[in-house]
Amino acid sequence: MVTLREAKNYLRVDHCEDDRLILSLIDTAKRLVQDVGRMDDTALAVHEETSRQAMLYTVSYLYENRNTADYHKLTLMLRSLLFAQREGII
Repeated sequence: MVTLREAKNYLRVDHCEDDRLILSLIDTAKRLVQDVGRMDDTALAVHEETSRQAMLYTVSYLYENRNTADYHKLTLMLRSLLFAQREGII
């Protein structure tokens, strides 16, 4: 759903040294968005735009806060971003 190129553009990263890290963060972000949003791959695709934004936010947060990430704070933000999908409102 989110490509390495898209994530690097979002992060404003021009070098290749962190490519493996960013790919790992994309995978982690997808799993977190699915878990917090209570979505499987199909639901993720149905709500693609919201899921993409939540994933990009997650990748950015984890990349910028590698050493000091507050996962509780991140989860609360994802719940806010994914509230409608999570509660079946849309």
